[in-house]
Amino acid sequence: MKTAVLILAMDMILFVSGLPFITGLQNTFRFFFQRQKMKGSSFFLAGILLVLLRWPVVGMLCESYGSYLLFKSTVPLVSEILSKVPVLGLIFTFPGLSTILKKFSETGSLV
Repeated sequence: MKTAVLILAMDMILFVSGLPFITGLQNTFRFFFQRQKMKGSSFFLAGILLVLLRWPVVGMLCESYGSYLLFKSTVPLVSEILSKVPVLGLIFTFPGLSTILKKFSETGSLV
């Protein structure tokens, strides 16, 4: 358990420190600190902090919710792209998944 927490903490540190190298410092800052994404950013960064403070389960739940809030606007675009990939496109034709993705793309929320 202790090793898993250490690996998870290292993963978060590397992710957060590597993101500005990929997208640029200004773009990273602009993405995480937009007014409409502050709630998602807060949960995501609080989750990272909780993992580093050895609360991995609570931290991962916070990170997951923050990631959902941050990236929920990109789900329709990603599902549209993946539905056009030959093998993965078949998965998107399943009745349950296609209904959920259609509802999500119309409303921007699963609720």
